Amino acid sequence: MRLFLPITTILIALALLIPGVTQPVLSMEGKIDKSKLAEAGIEMLADEGNQNTRNMLMMISSMLGLDKLEGEISAYQKTRSIWGTVNELADNKNYLVAILVAFFSMVTPTIKLLLQLLYCVLKETSFKHNLGKVIIGLSKWSMVDVFVIALIVAYMAGNANANSEDLLNMHAEFGTGFWYFTGYCLFAIAASSFIKPVVRTS
Repeated sequence: MRLFLPITTILIALALLIPGVTQPVLSMEGKIDKSKLAEAGIEMLADEGNQNTRNMLMMISSMLGLDKLEGEISAYQKTRSIWGTVNELADNKNYLVAILVAFFSMVTPTIKLLLQLLYCVLKETSFKHNLGKVIIGLSKWSMVDVFVIALIVAYMAGNANANSEDLLNMHAEFGTGFWYFTGYCLFAIAASSFIKPVVRTS
Protein backbone atom coordinates (compact mmCIF):
# COMPACT_ATOMS: atom_id res chain seq x y z
CA MET A 1 0.00 0.00 0.00
CA ARG A 2 2.97 2.31 0.73
CA LEU A 3 4.03 2.05 -2.92
CA PHE A 4 0.57 2.57 -4.40
CA LEU A 5 0.89 6.35 -4.68
CA PRO A 6 4.36 6.51 -6.33
CA ILE A 7 3.53 3.66 -8.74
CA THR A 8 0.21 5.27 -9.70
CA THR A 9 1.92 8.63 -10.18
CA ILE A 10 4.60 7.10 -12.42
CA LEU A 11 2.00 5.29 -14.54
CA ILE A 12 -0.02 8.49 -14.97
CA ALA A 13 3.15 10.37 -15.96
CA LEU A 14 3.93 7.71 -18.58
CA ALA A 15 0.36 7.82 -19.89
CA LEU A 16 0.53 11.62 -20.22
CA LEU A 17 3.96 11.58 -21.89
CA ILE A 18 2.71 9.69 -24.96
CA PRO A 19 0.09 12.25 -26.08
CA GLY A 20 2.38 14.96 -24.76
CA VAL A 21 4.93 14.25 -27.50
CA THR A 22 2.53 13.15 -30.27
CA GLN A 23 -0.29 15.69 -29.96
CA PRO A 24 0.09 19.29 -31.20
CA VAL A 25 2.03 21.47 -28.78
CA LEU A 26 1.55 24.79 -30.54
CA SER A 27 -0.49 26.13 -33.44
CA MET A 28 0.41 29.37 -35.18
CA GLU A 29 -1.63 31.15 -37.81
CA GLY A 30 -0.91 34.31 -39.73
CA LYS A 31 -3.66 36.29 -41.46
CA ILE A 32 -3.35 39.20 -43.86
CA ASP A 33 -5.86 42.01 -44.15
CA LYS A 34 -7.15 41.99 -47.75
CA SER A 35 -6.94 45.77 -48.16
CA LYS A 36 -3.33 45.81 -46.90
CA LEU A 37 -2.48 42.97 -49.28
CA ALA A 38 -3.90 44.92 -52.22
CA GLU A 39 -2.00 48.02 -51.12
CA ALA A 40 1.25 46.06 -50.81
CA GLY A 41 0.73 44.58 -54.29
CA ILE A 42 0.25 48.04 -55.76
CA GLU A 43 3.36 49.30 -53.98
CA MET A 44 5.40 46.43 -55.36
CA LEU A 45 4.17 47.09 -58.91
CA ALA A 46 4.67 50.84 -58.53
CA ASP A 47 8.30 50.32 -57.52
CA GLU A 48 8.95 49.05 -61.02
CA GLY A 49 7.61 52.22 -62.65
CA ASN A 50 7.59 55.99 -62.21
CA GLN A 51 5.23 58.37 -60.39
CA ASN A 52 2.73 58.25 -63.26
CA THR A 53 2.57 54.48 -62.95
CA ARG A 54 1.95 54.77 -59.21
CA ASN A 55 -0.85 57.30 -59.73
CA MET A 56 -2.45 55.15 -62.41
CA LEU A 57 -2.35 52.05 -60.22
CA MET A 58 -3.81 53.92 -57.26
CA MET A 59 -6.64 55.24 -59.42
CA ILE A 60 -7.43 51.78 -60.80
CA SER A 61 -7.31 50.35 -57.28
CA SER A 62 -9.75 52.97 -56.06
CA MET A 63 -12.09 52.38 -59.02
CA LEU A 64 -12.11 48.65 -58.38
CA GLY A 65 -12.65 49.19 -54.65
CA LEU A 66 -9.49 47.33 -53.69
CA ASP A 67 -8.77 49.89 -50.99
CA LYS A 68 -12.10 49.08 -49.34
CA LEU A 69 -11.75 45.32 -49.18
CA GLU A 70 -12.76 43.78 -45.86
CA GLY A 71 -11.75 40.58 -44.12
CA GLU A 72 -8.58 38.56 -43.84
CA ILE A 73 -7.01 35.63 -45.63
CA SER A 74 -4.89 32.92 -44.02
CA ALA A 75 -1.31 33.13 -45.24
CA TYR A 76 0.66 31.14 -42.67
CA GLN A 77 -0.40 28.15 -40.63
CA LYS A 78 1.67 25.62 -38.73
CA THR A 79 0.81 23.10 -36.05
CA ARG A 80 3.52 20.95 -34.53
CA SER A 81 3.90 18.29 -31.89
CA ILE A 82 7.25 17.50 -30.26
CA TRP A 83 7.59 14.48 -32.52
CA GLY A 84 6.57 16.59 -35.53
CA THR A 85 9.22 19.14 -34.62
CA VAL A 86 11.84 16.39 -34.43
CA ASN A 87 10.86 15.21 -37.92
CA GLU A 88 10.91 18.76 -39.27
CA LEU A 89 14.35 19.40 -37.80
CA ALA A 90 15.60 16.16 -39.35
CA ASP A 91 14.03 17.05 -42.72
CA ASN A 92 15.89 20.38 -42.58
CA LYS A 93 19.12 18.47 -41.88
CA ASN A 94 19.37 19.76 -38.30
CA TYR A 95 20.14 16.22 -37.18
CA LEU A 96 22.01 17.05 -33.98
CA VAL A 97 19.20 19.30 -32.69
CA ALA A 98 16.60 16.71 -33.71
CA ILE A 99 18.46 13.99 -31.79
CA LEU A 100 18.86 16.19 -28.72
CA VAL A 101 15.18 17.16 -28.68
CA ALA A 102 14.11 13.54 -29.10
CA PHE A 103 16.56 12.34 -26.46
CA PHE A 104 15.65 14.86 -23.77
CA SER A 105 11.91 15.04 -24.41
CA MET A 106 11.16 11.37 -25.12
CA VAL A 107 13.98 8.92 -24.43
CA THR A 108 15.29 10.28 -21.12
CA PRO A 109 11.85 10.83 -19.49
CA THR A 110 10.68 7.36 -20.52
CA ILE A 111 13.82 5.64 -19.22
CA LYS A 112 13.68 7.61 -15.98
CA LEU A 113 10.02 6.73 -15.31
CA LEU A 114 10.55 3.06 -16.14
CA LEU A 115 13.57 2.89 -13.82
CA GLN A 116 11.54 4.54 -11.06
CA LEU A 117 8.78 2.01 -11.61
CA LEU A 118 11.29 -0.84 -11.46
CA TYR A 119 12.79 0.63 -8.29
CA CYS A 120 9.40 0.67 -6.60
CA VAL A 121 8.71 -3.01 -7.21
CA LEU A 122 12.19 -4.36 -6.39
CA LYS A 123 13.06 -5.76 -2.98
CA GLU A 124 15.95 -4.33 -1.00
CA THR A 125 19.16 -5.49 -2.71
CA SER A 126 22.46 -3.99 -3.77
CA PHE A 127 21.04 -3.77 -7.30
CA LYS A 128 18.15 -1.64 -6.03
CA HIS A 129 20.61 0.56 -4.16
CA ASN A 130 22.67 1.10 -7.33
CA LEU A 131 19.50 1.68 -9.34
CA GLY A 132 18.58 4.38 -6.84
CA LYS A 133 21.87 6.15 -7.51
CA VAL A 134 21.17 6.06 -11.26
CA ILE A 135 17.71 7.56 -10.69
CA ILE A 136 19.19 10.33 -8.57
CA GLY A 137 21.67 11.02 -11.40
CA LEU A 138 18.86 11.22 -13.94
CA SER A 139 16.90 13.53 -11.66
CA LYS A 140 19.55 16.18 -12.22
CA TRP A 141 18.14 16.47 -15.74
CA SER A 142 14.55 16.81 -14.54
CA MET A 143 14.06 20.33 -15.93
CA VAL A 144 15.49 19.60 -19.37
CA ASP A 145 12.15 18.32 -20.71
CA VAL A 146 10.50 21.61 -19.68
CA PHE A 147 13.33 23.47 -21.40
CA VAL A 148 12.72 21.45 -24.58
CA ILE A 149 9.11 22.65 -24.70
CA ALA A 150 10.32 26.24 -24.34
CA LEU A 151 12.76 25.70 -27.21
CA ILE A 152 10.04 24.31 -29.48
CA VAL A 153 7.76 27.25 -28.75
CA ALA A 154 10.65 29.64 -29.48
CA TYR A 155 11.57 27.70 -32.65
CA MET A 156 8.06 27.93 -34.07
CA ALA A 157 7.72 31.57 -33.07
CA GLY A 158 11.02 32.31 -34.78
CA ASN A 159 9.86 30.61 -37.96
CA ALA A 160 6.63 32.59 -37.87
CA ASN A 161 8.46 35.89 -37.38
CA ALA A 162 10.73 35.08 -40.30
CA ASN A 163 7.67 34.78 -42.52
CA SER A 164 5.59 37.54 -40.99
CA GLU A 165 7.05 40.77 -42.41
CA ASP A 166 4.58 43.59 -41.63
CA LEU A 167 1.46 42.24 -43.28
CA LEU A 168 0.81 39.18 -41.14
CA ASN A 169 -1.24 39.29 -37.98
CA MET A 170 0.10 36.35 -35.99
CA HIS A 171 -1.99 34.31 -33.58
CA ALA A 172 -0.56 31.49 -31.45
CA GLU A 173 -2.45 28.88 -29.48
CA PHE A 174 -1.25 26.05 -27.27
CA GLY A 175 -2.43 22.64 -28.40
CA THR A 176 -3.55 19.64 -26.37
CA GLY A 177 -0.02 18.23 -26.46
CA PHE A 178 1.25 21.17 -24.43
CA TRP A 179 -1.22 20.46 -21.62
CA TYR A 180 -0.52 16.71 -21.70
CA PHE A 181 3.21 17.40 -21.52
CA THR A 182 2.70 19.88 -18.70
CA GLY A 183 0.71 17.21 -16.85
CA TYR A 184 3.50 14.71 -17.44
CA CYS A 185 6.07 17.15 -16.00
CA LEU A 186 3.99 17.71 -12.86
CA PHE A 187 3.38 13.99 -12.27
CA ALA A 188 7.04 13.17 -13.01
CA ILE A 189 8.16 15.71 -10.43
CA ALA A 190 5.65 14.29 -7.95
CA ALA A 191 6.87 10.74 -8.63
CA SER A 192 10.47 11.80 -8.00
CA SER A 193 9.51 13.46 -4.72
CA PHE A 194 7.69 10.30 -3.60
CA ILE A 195 10.60 7.92 -4.15
CA LYS A 196 13.60 10.16 -3.46
CA PRO A 197 13.57 9.66 0.30
CA VAL A 198 13.48 5.88 -0.25
CA VAL A 199 16.39 6.09 -2.69
CA ARG A 200 18.53 8.10 -0.33
CA THR A 201 18.04 5.72 2.58
CA SER A 202 18.60 2.55 0.61
